[in-house]
Amino acid sequence: MCTYGQKFDRLAKTPPMGWNSWNKFGCDVNEKMIREIADAMVSTGMKDAGYLYVNIDDCWHGKRDSLGFIHPAPDRFPSGMKALADYVHSKGLMLGIYSDVGALTCGGKPGSRGHEYQDAITYAQWGIDYLKYDWCNTDGINAIGAYTTMRDAIYSAGRPMVFSICEWGVNKPWLWAKDVGHLWRITGDIELCFDCKVGHDPWFNWGVMNIIDKQEVLRNYSGPGHWNDPDMLEVGNGMAVNEDRTHFSMWCMFAAPLISGNDIRNMSNETKEILTNKEVIAIDQDSLGYEGFKYSAKDSVEIWFKPLINDDWAMCILNRSLKLHSVSFDWKNEVVYDNLSKRYAAFDKTVYSLSNLWTKKDEGTTTEELKAELPGHDVLMLRLNKM
Repeated sequence: MCTYGQKFDRLAKTPPMGWNSWNKFGCDVNEKMIREIADAMVSTGMKDAGYLYVNIDDCWHGKRDSLGFIHPAPDRFPSGMKALADYVHSKGLMLGIYSDVGALTCGGKPGSRGHEYQDAITYAQWGIDYLKYDWCNTDGINAIGAYTTMRDAIYSAGRPMVFSICEWGVNKPWLWAKDVGHLWRITGDIELCFDCKVGHDPWFNWGVMNIIDKQEVLRNYSGPGHWNDPDMLEVGNGMAVNEDRTHFSMWCMFAAPLISGNDIRNMSNETKEILTNKEVIAIDQDSLGYEGFKYSAKDSVEIWFKPLINDDWAMCILNRSLKLHSVSFDWKNEVVYDNLSKRYAAFDKTVYSLSNLWTKKDEGTTTEELKAELPGHDVLMLRLNKM
């Protein structure tokens, strides 16, 4: 007997971490590349830093057979998905795949409309661990019904898979998707830029700062097993190093899924150091699962806080402008309270030591005023350790 109306609820208790092919490669995917990416996940230290999922995005598809079952493109995946999944699993990693609510994917390949249960069975037989489910070609389709149908199909197939709802925030999934998927996109696609939007109303791609502005009002809806998803990372794809650092820092402050989107087979030392900084990743993966909140904003400088386990805090000072800013924070005169976690930092009663998570230096304690020079489009990120 099949059981309906559930998702696999033991997955994604912290934000999923992995890699996805779309940002860098688009439709240019094949099994040789995916095997090489799996190898690089191990050799570069990405796996040791917590990255687990190797996700194939759009355009892996071949045709459906006479019974309606989907097959991968034989010229690009000649060994088949089961063999590829076995290889990825042999590295201690997980394999993810992509489909779409509509009859066609965004890249014009066969979508899952009318084949949800067939596709879920197929993915389970292949050994798939993660499904990204997109929202192209969906005129007249009810989002809640469509995503719930695929959730039920995955559960019926019997193999636990992280279910990534890529609905672009059109139908406000944060209001209904907690019991449907493990993460849901809050905007259209990320754009490779620090502060821009590209496209035409109502469809835009969004820069890093634009997505931050959209995410900050949604923190009440996110938590263990159900995450707001500000989209995949553009770290290593062409922004300046300081902008990549800021991008990564803020995604970690948001407890966002960390899905890298660069060519990890050929990345600079600076990119590798950003993506594998375990101290910063620990902020993202903190087991409390709270998103950070904006404490203050003045002259393009924002101060964010995030409550952590053991009464610790993360603090991120963000310079949105291109100008160098002198920043200061006199702890004894600041009252930091998180209305969601009901936590006070209580700097007047509690002393915290300050760890700079990018320089990996000790910055003293909260007994002395914090002063720093913050370059444009950069961050100062601290962990406040309760003493």
